[in-house]
Amino acid sequence: MPQVFYPCQLPPPLKPGDLVKVIAPSGALKELAAFEQGLSIWRSRGYKVELGSNYSARYGYLAGKDSQRRQALAEAWFDPECKAIICARGGYGGARLLEDWSWQVGEQGSRGAGEQGGNLELLEPKWIIGFSDVTSLLWSLATVGIAGVHAPVLTSLAREPEWSIQRLFDCVEGSPLKPLQGEGWGGGKVTGFLLPANLTVATHLLKTSIQPSLEGVILALEDVTEFPYRLDRMLTQWRMLDVFKQIKGIAIGRFSRCDPPLGSKTWTTEEVLRDRLGSLNIPIVSGLPFGHDGANAALPVGQIVELDADMGLLNFLYKSNLG
Repeated sequence: MPQVFYPCQLPPPLKPGDLVKVIAPSGALKELAAFEQGLSIWRSRGYKVELGSNYSARYGYLAGKDSQRRQALAEAWFDPECKAIICARGGYGGARLLEDWSWQVGEQGSRGAGEQGGNLELLEPKWIIGFSDVTSLLWSLATVGIAGVHAPVLTSLAREPEWSIQRLFDCVEGSPLKPLQGEGWGGGKVTGFLLPANLTVATHLLKTSIQPSLEGVILALEDVTEFPYRLDRMLTQWRMLDVFKQIKGIAIGRFSRCDPPLGSKTWTTEEVLRDRLGSLNIPIVSGLPFGHDGANAALPVGQIVELDADMGLLNFLYKSNLG
């Protein structure tokens, strides 16, 4: 079973002039114009941005073979000059990198993660930034007690409203985060450790070594292009595994392009979510501004938050990494 590592350690705050690296841990890069726009945003904030060795690679639907993508992750993670890793896009494939991977946080000596080799000084935590398929990296990093940030990937960053872009930089630069407003389902307030995820990706990580502890967490869920019956199937699996019994509350983001075609005689996404989650007797807030196809508010992993299911608020209670 996964160990409890909450609250997760926040990496040192970023500051203009820091080196950040871009990798493609999952799908092959397709959105070239959006990619360049995302690079421009990071560079306009004063950051030195370096492209990873696999950012333009392709192997079927993946951004290179597993060995290439794992090597790019290693080159960024084990580079002491690199302070953050920005994921270029989601897609599929992140979990494949983690079958033979060690974050080696706090370890010294041989790196032992395959291709990178050499000696390793005490490794300082660094940010990993992304969402959707990047859930696999964020969850795996949480198992060793380090906070990543569930936030726009490079190819979606330029489509974000200005407040969301600023929120991402507030998060990684150590500024406090404002509450997020949604629709409360009732049930009062609860505090817990925030664990954001794409539902589909997270479902396939349950009961694996990549799954962090779910004890005492407030789960934040989003998804895209999954019909209601598929959402039902996944949430039913969570129920049958009894993992919802460990969870203190659920923050629901955007489930975009999940509704059935107009005129279909079936449940809507909202109806499925209420059917599968509404009977859990825990505080739930839906309609929060994160996920695909709209504002994707940055959510720090493994930090203490308060979910107010009467007022529909997600409040961030943790101290920033500036203290």
